[in-house]
Amino acid sequence: MTHSRTHSLRDKPLNVDSSSVSRILNPTALHFSVAYARVFCKVQAPLPNRTVMSTQHSHSNFPKLHNAMWPGLVGKGSPGAEPCIDLDTMLDLTANAQVDGIRFDGVDLFLFDPHISIDMDDEGIKRLAEKIQAKGFVIGSLVAPVWPPTGGGSAMGNSDDRKRFVDQVRKACTIGKQLRELGARPYGVVRIDSATGVSDWTQDAEASQSKIVETFSEACDVAESMGERLAAEGEICWGGMHSWKKMLDLLERVNRPRALGFQADMAHTLLYILGYNAPEDAILPPDWDWSDPRRLDDAMKTLTQSLRPWTIDFHVAQNDATVKGSGTHDKTGHHCLPKDANGKLNIPHHSGYWLHGPDGRLTKAFRHICWDGCMFPNAVMMKQETWNDILSTMIAVRDAHGWREEADLEQEPALQAITVRTTRAVKKKTVRARVKLGRKPTKRRATKPAKRVSAKSAMKKKSKKTRARKPSPKTKKAAKKKPARRK
Repeated sequence: MTHSRTHSLRDKPLNVDSSSVSRILNPTALHFSVAYARVFCKVQAPLPNRTVMSTQHSHSNFPKLHNAMWPGLVGKGSPGAEPCIDLDTMLDLTANAQVDGIRFDGVDLFLFDPHISIDMDDEGIKRLAEKIQAKGFVIGSLVAPVWPPTGGGSAMGNSDDRKRFVDQVRKACTIGKQLRELGARPYGVVRIDSATGVSDWTQDAEASQSKIVETFSEACDVAESMGERLAAEGEICWGGMHSWKKMLDLLERVNRPRALGFQADMAHTLLYILGYNAPEDAILPPDWDWSDPRRLDDAMKTLTQSLRPWTIDFHVAQNDATVKGSGTHDKTGHHCLPKDANGKLNIPHHSGYWLHGPDGRLTKAFRHICWDGCMFPNAVMMKQETWNDILSTMIAVRDAHGWREEADLEQEPALQAITVRTTRAVKKKTVRARVKLGRKPTKRRATKPAKRVSAKSAMKKKSKKTRARKPSPKTKKAAKKKPARRK
């Protein structure tokens, strides 16, 4: 994606009239690259010892911005592949990323060595939480190592394979629960997939899908018992999940929306549209004319109308409409850098189809979004510029589709002169934010509520007033006496 195709709030004028607001709010004409005008600009006053956000951003504080740690592992470490990048290095690269005073809020983790052992004990989990928090981060979603090479098994395999699959989910949910209890993980899901290839699945599609449904259902029981939710990441390389229609079929068969949802990755779902491993389910032909963005937008609408209601986790990514494999990882959606000239996605714009419902309103179905960029060369990943560019793209997505929650300000510096724009009447309202001054606020005197007067009491009062107004007998007599005539 080139910068010329990137839409962000800084490209739009601040002042809009009521007619333009009505066009923005019209669901049929809604353009997701504009951040609505609902809550547009909140300006922070400079405060000591704090890098302040630039006024060119929307100042939304949700969704939180996360970076994935598994690009340091996926497609690396096996014979012929590049070495893994350790967790501490990935954390440092993420912590050092900064754009206009904005940083990443947290990280998503892969529970697999050499980063994190799925079999770590309670003390190890505590140390992990402390390490992440020391960087100023929270932990979001966790990837369960459900594949055979990582100790798991195929979700459509034999009983032993499926037992190993569920056991890995159980271990991941246990770690996730403990991280929540330690206060290090306020949100997030446990990510899974079918852990089986497409070619194996197609040998007996119906029987394969039925087995995956049974395995996922059992995994849901485990997750629910620990207060966790599972998210199945749709990728073209996983059998039973390799097209948008197959993915939807699987979710509907399991039918456990409180325990199992969909994880949308922008790079992988673009290949859903092209039907890479399932031509019969393609929304657009692979050789279509990319110069017509309206057709891609229409295809995104078709895709997201079906999968968005199930989406509980979201990966921001770029794709050039090709596939890539590395090491032991099968060919899947090719992740590109956000500024890749061959990227087919306008990331801030196309992410809006996942973040907004059919009525144009934000779904707020997840509390954070995460960058996913697997199988980049180590030389690229070790450049700080890479992560600054990625963070910039994440900020652009939040600028266009974020929201603000004032309750979150308890952990943020005080605000002054907050300017708010509303959709119903585009007016500026200046409100004074609460500023902690270190002294007790003055208490207002409590006013007593007015006493209710009964009808009977009201009549007595009226009678007394009437009697008080009656003239005395002497006054009556004086009033009747005629004045003397002058002679």
